Amino acid sequence: MVRHMTGERTVPVGASDPRGDEEHLLALLARAQEIGAIGPAPVREHVAHAAAFVEAAEGLVPEGGTVLDLGTGGGLPGLVVAQRIPATAVTLLDGRTQRAGLVSRFVEELGWTQRVRVIAARAEEAGRDPELRARFDLVVARGFGRPGVTAECAAPFLHQGGWLIVSEPPTDGTGGAERWPADGCLRVGLELRRTSPSPWSLALLQQIALCPARYPRRVGIPAKRPLF
Repeated sequence: MVRHMTGERTVPVGASDPRGDEEHLLALLARAQEIGAIGPAPVREHVAHAAAFVEAAEGLVPEGGTVLDLGTGGGLPGLVVAQRIPATAVTLLDGRTQRAGLVSRFVEELGWTQRVRVIAARAEEAGRDPELRARFDLVVARGFGRPGVTAECAAPFLHQGGWLIVSEPPTDGTGGAERWPADGCLRVGLELRRTSPSPWSLALLQQIALCPARYPRRVGIPAKRPLF
């Protein structure tokens, strides 16, 4: 079931609320870390990693564009994207109701409910929701799953021409094609465009064709039988 925790629809975006400054966001992320929703590295390091998504997305999302954070967990990288690109409407998706509820409270505290919504749902279910399918300019994913799982769960949200940015293991930028094989990506309409080197390795893929209707498969199947 797709459960909207905040923001039932995308609304026109405006200036960021003064309460939503970076120090406030850092404090909220520290709270998420205390309960294990974010890993043990320094919070500012997590923010720097998330900021790499913002840098990579430059020129890919139009003003007033739409972004989905796939498996947001404690709110990364989605909250940082929302804070640093205020002229976007951001959707934070997580299948764990408690995590989604936590991030929903953060959005309310930051004063972003008019342009940031939180949805508690499995990606396999949300990807078949007509209100979400093929609606996004950009999907970001930080630690969501193996490449084949991420591709299958992300592609349904993207319109043709949209982008997927995925956090990768540290690399010199030469291993992307092995992790994102062309034939496997094309099954869901994606094509690897480029990878970025360390310290924040990212893969950028473009939705060159709409994801076929048969994807995503049923809940749990992408992880059990990855496309690649």
